[in-house]
Order: sequence, then structure tokens, then C-alpha cells
Amino acid sequence: METPKNEVFRDSISTVTNEGKRAWVFPKKPSGKFYEYRKWVSYILLVFLLTAPFIKINGNQFLMFNILERRFNIFGFPFWPQDFFLFVISMIIGVIFITLFTVAFGRIFCGWICPQTIFMEMVFRRIEYWIEGDRGKQIRLAKQPWNAEKIRKKGLKLIIFLFISFVIANVFLAYLIGGDTLISYITDNPLNHISNLISLLIFTAVFYFVFAWFREQVCVIACPYGRLQGVLLDNKSIVVAYDHKRGEGENGRKKIKKNEDRQALGHGDCIDCFQCVHVCPTGIDIRNGTQLECVNCTACIDECDSIMESVNLPKGLIRYASEDNIEKKTPFKLTARMKGYIAVLTILIGLLTGMLFLRNDVEATVLRLPGQLFEHKENNIISNVFTYKLINKTTHDIEDVSFKLMSHKGDLKLVATSNSFTVPKLGIAKGTLFVEINNAALTGDRNKIKIGVYKGDTLIETTTANFLGPRSYR
Repeated sequence: METPKNEVFRDSISTVTNEGKRAWVFPKKPSGKFYEYRKWVSYILLVFLLTAPFIKINGNQFLMFNILERRFNIFGFPFWPQDFFLFVISMIIGVIFITLFTVAFGRIFCGWICPQTIFMEMVFRRIEYWIEGDRGKQIRLAKQPWNAEKIRKKGLKLIIFLFISFVIANVFLAYLIGGDTLISYITDNPLNHISNLISLLIFTAVFYFVFAWFREQVCVIACPYGRLQGVLLDNKSIVVAYDHKRGEGENGRKKIKKNEDRQALGHGDCIDCFQCVHVCPTGIDIRNGTQLECVNCTACIDECDSIMESVNLPKGLIRYASEDNIEKKTPFKLTARMKGYIAVLTILIGLLTGMLFLRNDVEATVLRLPGQLFEHKENNIISNVFTYKLINKTTHDIEDVSFKLMSHKGDLKLVATSNSFTVPKLGIAKGTLFVEINNAALTGDRNKIKIGVYKGDTLIETTTANFLGPRSYR
């Protein structure tokens, strides 16, 4: 079926030419009220992103995603492999939170919070403006032959971009292996940590590729979130929108002319200056409506407001608005879908909070030694051998730790150690133990026993295990 004429723009993306080649985007340097707000938000988030791996709460790194060792810290709470269900719930909460904001406010996450946008627009792009100049100068520089000026500017930009990419790579690595570990590697001889050095160089190359060349293609092609917004958005979602009712009028947009009565001629307030297109970091025309390439960065709002002010027309031709607000002047209100997301989010946050408060600082696991049956000893005593593993989730050593049999009368003996031991901070204590119980206290060939873990005389954790005995024929 043939695409309607006013929808032809949806058959291609603005960053690819008709020949399939890359159409490089040279956005105009934005300015205005929203851009100033975004700068302050970006500064705060940049400080957070760069310092989070080095901030500690109760000795735990504020944020860490150590995939190799399966250790995660979220807002200072440590998550071990045994806490993976808590980590999954945290991730689900994050996904639903972003989904809720997308349903209500469109792709606002991309324009204001996404690290890709923050680094691209508030770090790399601003350095580019400083070295190469605004849109017009950048276009001229790209077209001119390689002379001394072009080599100097491109070379300086290359060096600075590589340095910043190296810094970002270090911070990214700190999120993966821990801030303290990274600092120890930096202060030590790099040749002693070749694998980490190679990883660092790979990350640097990736970040340089993303911010120096791939750029807006991350948002347009690689990021799945742009596709998701097409499913999540509806006519009630607040997005960066062009007021086509006001901008087009009855006879469409038109260049402005001095002393011309545009309303009498039936033309809208859009003067077709294309400044909203020139300032867009993904090169789209917002006047075509909501598009997956739009990251809701508000640059077009600021630019359009500036143009409207210069031609003595009301601001807000491009603004945060829903389709229903533009078409029917309907104010924003919570829909049934938004209320559903809020309810699910509230339940999950409550569930996670309760689980975090109920979670023990010590995780104990006691399992029968594989392949070992019970041993029948003198005086009708049945003995089973077990392995134990204690995980200390705190940042301090837990000393004077011992086991006691709680469910049955009997003896519990540790192998190759005294009856008490120390579990290291953020570490694991492993070993073997014997449990001996009189056969008269057993009820069949499989019995559930309860074992308490004590710190001195204080019970800090309990666990259960299966105790095998002779089969009863009573």
C-alpha cells in the first residue's frame, strides 16, 4: 500500500541519505530556558555518575555491578548470588518506573537522564562547539580540504575526546570491579594487571567510537527504548509536540513578511524558518509529529520560543503537550493504565523494602556431603557428615561464630577447626561438620534438622538440612 504523502518521512530516518549513506548531523548550539535546566540536571547527574563507584555507605560501594563475581551493590545495599531475587525485583521496579514515566511524559528519560545524551550533548558536543564553532562553521570545516586549520582543530578534538573516553572507561570499570580495586590497579604497575589494562583500552575505544562517530545513531538505531515508546505512548502522553492546529492554520505555514496579516490570509504561526530542525541533535523535523528519533531534549522548544519572541508571536508553538491537549485542549490526567503502573510499582517497592529489612546479614547453607550415607556408631548413635557455607554480607568480620543443633538432642562437631571461627567481611567461610543423633530420636530414614548459627550466645541465622538414618519398619 502506498504511503500517504504527509507520512513519507516515516519511510526513512533523517540520518541516512537516499543512497543509504550516513547523513552527518550538525546541530545548532541550543540555548534557552529548558537548555539551562538541562545543564543543571546534567551537572548533578555527571557528578553522580563519576563519583558513585567511589562513594561508600556502611563500607559498601554505593553502586557496583560486578557481573563476573555476581556481586551487586545498589544504593549501598549489597546483593549476593543468594539475593538474586532481590536484584531482579529492583530491576523490575526500575523498568516499570521508566515505563510509567514514558506512558505519562514520553521519552523524557532520554533527553534529561540518559548517560548517552548527557555525555554527548553536555560534554562532547560542547567541546566540539568550543573547538570547531557552531553549526555553520562545523559544516564549512567538514567540507574544506585538509589544511593546517582543519588538522589542528580535528587533532585537538581527537586528543580531548580520547582523554575523556579514557576517563569514562575508568569509571565504567569501577562500576564493574569496584572503586577500591580500580584505584589499587591504577597505583600499581599496569603491567601487573594486563587483562584489566586491555579491558580499559577496549572500553576507551568503544566510548570514543560512540561519542565521536556513532553519536545519535545510538538513540536512533541501537537503543530499543525508542521502539518501545511507540508501544507505550498514546494520545494522552505528554511529549515534545508541535501545535499543528496553531502552526498550520487553514492554509499551512508560510515565511514571514513584514506588515502581513497572517491570520487574514489563513496561515499559521509557523514561519517555516527550519530552526527547530537545525537545532535537533537527531536531525528530525518535529513538525512531522512524534517520531522514534525524538529524544525529548527540548532544544526545539527553546529555539522556537526564541523565534516566536523575535517576530512578536506567542511562545509555545512547540511545547510539552499531548495530542489530546493540542486537538481538544484536554488537560493532563492520570489514565487507567498509569494508575495500574503506579499500583504495581507501589506493591513492588513495598515488597522490596520489606525483604530488605527482613534480610539477614549472614546467609547459611548446610548440605549433606554428596555420596555419603549415614554411619552407625556405638550406643545407637547415627552420624551424618555435612558441608557448610557462611556468607558475611557486612563490611566487618563476624567473630566467635559457632553452630548448635536446635531441633534434636545430639552433638555437632566441626572438622579441622575449633568449635568457633571467624567469617571475614564480605567473605565466605566454608568447612565440614558432623552431626550425631541417637537413633531413638529419629523418625524414619529422612529427618529434617534445624541448625542455629550463633555469634557468641546470640542467634544470628538458622538453616535446615536433611539427616539420614536407618529405615524404620515399625
